[in-house]
Amino acid sequence: MTGFYGEHSKVFVSVDCIVFGFDNDNLKLLIGHRQMDPGRGEWSLYGGFVGEDESLEEAASRVLYTLTGLEDIYMKQVGAFGAIDRDPGERVITVAYCALINVNDYDDTLRKEHGVEWVSINELPKLYSDHNEMVRKAITLLRRRISTEPLSFNLLPELFTLTQLQHVYEAILGEQIDKRNFRKRVKNIEFIEKTEHIDKLTSKRGAVLYRFNKNMFAQDAIFKL
Repeated sequence: MTGFYGEHSKVFVSVDCIVFGFDNDNLKLLIGHRQMDPGRGEWSLYGGFVGEDESLEEAASRVLYTLTGLEDIYMKQVGAFGAIDRDPGERVITVAYCALINVNDYDDTLRKEHGVEWVSINELPKLYSDHNEMVRKAITLLRRRISTEPLSFNLLPELFTLTQLQHVYEAILGEQIDKRNFRKRVKNIEFIEKTEHIDKLTSKRGAVLYRFNKNMFAQDAIFKL
């Protein structure tokens, strides 16, 4: 480290991870009770401080991997939060990242180890500091992007029904979608691929299962649903 900028005050930089999952037709958030002061015991997002040898994205990826054990998951920066009094302990500026994972890919043993829970976004408690604001901004980001980016497939299993896909859209948008129009649009999208598999667990009559074809999507520069 050099001696430059010595006349300026120092601040801490952290990352907070807003981890969304989809379960029982609900968009859910991974939160836990804060295990450090200040705010010990309050509901909180999972985060950590940025190391001297880390970029912001590297720090966020490290925190996400520590929490979920998953790699190569969807992650986008939501924004920076730097209100002077946002952390009563020290002057802390944090950068929030939004992540989307399939709940079934998350080892429940790891969830219990970190003391976190899946909570519906419609039933969120008051979170530590400005974490509720972070979540609101993350949901706004998802709503803006869901019709132009294939976000929903990060929340679904590899094989899914069109009903499951529609419910993901409805959960993120916070409103119901016309079933007939939705299916008509989906069936015109080449990279949402119909398979020969049938789902007999969630559908009494048996529903056709679909998959997201990543290779085909990579060849298609336009996504609009």
